[in-house]
Amino acid sequence: MRVENISFVQIHKENSFRIDVDYLLFNQGKTIENSISFPDLFEVIEKEKVDFEELESFSYAEITDVTKQGEVNPQSLDVNSRNEVNENYFKKIEKGDIILPKENDILISSVRPNLKKYVLVGKDNKIYFTKAFIHLRPKALSKILYYSLREVFYENLIIVTRQGKGYPTIKSEDLKYIKFDKNIIDRLKKNEQIILPKIIQIENEIINIKSQIKSDTEIINDFFEKRFNWDIVKFNELQRIRIMKSNFSSFSNNIDNRFSFKFHNKAGDFVWQTLKGQSTKQIKDYLAEEITLGKSITPSDYDESGEQYYVSMADIKNWRFEVEEAKTVVPSYFNANPNKQIALNDIIMARSGEGTIGKVALIDNEENQAVYADFTMRIRLKNYNPAFAYYYFRTDFFQYLIYTHKKGLGNNTNIFPSQLRELPIPEISLIEQEKVVHTIRTETDKQRQFDKKINEKKDEINKILRDAIE
Repeated sequence: MRVENISFVQIHKENSFRIDVDYLLFNQGKTIENSISFPDLFEVIEKEKVDFEELESFSYAEITDVTKQGEVNPQSLDVNSRNEVNENYFKKIEKGDIILPKENDILISSVRPNLKKYVLVGKDNKIYFTKAFIHLRPKALSKILYYSLREVFYENLIIVTRQGKGYPTIKSEDLKYIKFDKNIIDRLKKNEQIILPKIIQIENEIINIKSQIKSDTEIINDFFEKRFNWDIVKFNELQRIRIMKSNFSSFSNNIDNRFSFKFHNKAGDFVWQTLKGQSTKQIKDYLAEEITLGKSITPSDYDESGEQYYVSMADIKNWRFEVEEAKTVVPSYFNANPNKQIALNDIIMARSGEGTIGKVALIDNEENQAVYADFTMRIRLKNYNPAFAYYYFRTDFFQYLIYTHKKGLGNNTNIFPSQLRELPIPEISLIEQEKVVHTIRTETDKQRQFDKKINEKKDEINKILRDAIE
């Protein structure tokens, strides 16, 4: 433990009135003469607006659509194809939650900036972003400063974040208190003509690597479509049908008397008939125990220094339990909920919320102890390969069953254990299931090698910057 005596006079001299020890210690000795302020290097853009009426077909990215390496995987939206799946995006956009940054602008995540979800906007950018990003426009050294914020000046940025019981956050007004070492900035400017070409060359190499990557979801879909002869072409054609005719008797043939287009549409019926025609089994036939909902939580149950986690819907949105993004809880909360804890080979499914409902994560290790959230479900299977089930749940066919069976309006939609247990599941031997799992894992592991190569290239950029300032 380090103890420092800070006088009220010293605190008074600090314009931000920050009194946390990390901030004060970090800025000790930094004067106007040997440092450069944030406003000297960046302009915070807050007034540029987007006219929603001018939008038709466009790409839109939220913080969750950006990786920790700054790669953007935007949502494709079309104003003429609004539906229950993407309606939540449009509602936020209509309220003004949208920006269109320019080339070389930098976007900083306002929530959990420590995850480095920072974006350098490329040439001829056509991706719109949520205002949950802080929009910066560098006054010079744009590309170099972007990579420096991720590495050389990372601590400068993080030191002004706001800490509490929840996630760390940062606001645009916090940034003006950041101070940069003037000597480092001067060296970066002096070596700009040497640094920049090297960075651009590595970026081009990264683009070439990315062109070879195939998403895990694409791999899974391709395999299941071939293995089970799913007619994806017909499925896609039926999804484009927006008007259908039916009769009253069809509405009475379900326990809820559901009469929505979503529940009765031809694409959903096609998927149901295909899967039912290939198997007599339902998920309930392989349950080791009943599917259960998770546990709710209060702010006082969180503990930033805790060793156990809370698995929320947001923590499985990328089809895996992302421990590094999950909040930790106090031991008393974890110990009080033994029946709501995850275990090896559990499958956790989000049961609510547009954009997350139906997404699943397979718990593939015993290291992380956690309680799963009340808006998720825990699925435990017997006599069935959990990895095979996990891949099956990720397919477009199964996810469409979730879409057709979920209940509710707008963003308040839910899928319940009583519905999930009745859905069809492939009926093949454990040996065949293991073969499928092995084949898919082999292909997805190949993609991880591409990710590794990209990370190595990013490390090369960091080394270039560090060599330039030494």
